[in-house]
Amino acid sequence: MSPVAFARQRYTTKAYDASRQVEQAVIDELLELLRLSPSSVNSQPWHFVVASTAEGKARLAKGAQEGFAYNRPKILDASHVILICTRRDIDDAYLAELLEQEAADGRLRDEAARATQHNTRSSYVNLHRGLDDLQHWMEKQAYLALGTLLLGAASKGVDATPMEGIDRQALDAELGLTDQGLSSLVMVALGYRSDSDFNAALPKSRLPAERVFTHL
Repeated sequence: MSPVAFARQRYTTKAYDASRQVEQAVIDELLELLRLSPSSVNSQPWHFVVASTAEGKARLAKGAQEGFAYNRPKILDASHVILICTRRDIDDAYLAELLEQEAADGRLRDEAARATQHNTRSSYVNLHRGLDDLQHWMEKQAYLALGTLLLGAASKGVDATPMEGIDRQALDAELGLTDQGLSSLVMVALGYRSDSDFNAALPKSRLPAERVFTHL
């Protein structure tokens, strides 16, 4: 199937079959897709918390209480749930870590290339720090990973639900994310739809091509 076919068949799942689990090999492939996601200047300002057990999902479900309670069944009934987090800052130590990894992976052919890569990435970080939107910039990179995951899940026949309806502060506290220099951003449930999922039978709706494209 083509990527367009996967995009046409995927939808936001509203109810999961709690008796069905996604095979670990498939989950491993989806996690590798997340790790390989693109990001501006290869900044990779993310971390992924993966819950596969009832206990783990119950902890993540603490972010779906009161006004977000409608998402709680999705979290508890899904096979796996991933919390996408962003860094709270990109400091010199993290910039050095990225550079060392690129060197180890053979991306930097010489010291000039190393200096250029470091200076370029640092300039983007400093630019967004100066604009006071560094956190927003990092969140945008994390949403690239989210899109990669959703299309990847569809390609493997796995249903998915992206959820912004979560209590991020509650999750930060439950998982000790602040002390790790992280912030929760968006959650994704993965699994297989329940027969009771009303959204599965509804047609996909998007604005027509002539409304969303301008061809120059």
